[in-house]
Amino acid sequence: MNILIKPLITERSMKDATSGRYTFIVNKKANKNDIRVAVKKQYKVDVKNVATNIVKGKSVKFTRAGKNIRDLSYKKARVTLKNEQKIDIFEEIGKEEKK
Repeated sequence: MNILIKPLITERSMKDATSGRYTFIVNKKANKNDIRVAVKKQYKVDVKNVATNIVKGKSVKFTRAGKNIRDLSYKKARVTLKNEQKIDIFEEIGKEEKK
């Protein structure tokens, strides 16, 4: 099971990244402990806290019969790191946006 799907890049998440909080879109079945281990393993940092929430999305119908329905909701995790540690991917994106 792939825990971390992708980093969530928004204005707020970039602002939080300067204070050591990073936001990711994660698998809906992942719990906080799974997310903590995945971030530690992938980015080699120490995780202090993990907060999760499910963002509700609307359902979309794809056929005229209305049988194929896809739910556009996703699970978001905000990860706080210990000891002034940083994740490089957020720093690189922040530099690109300032140019």
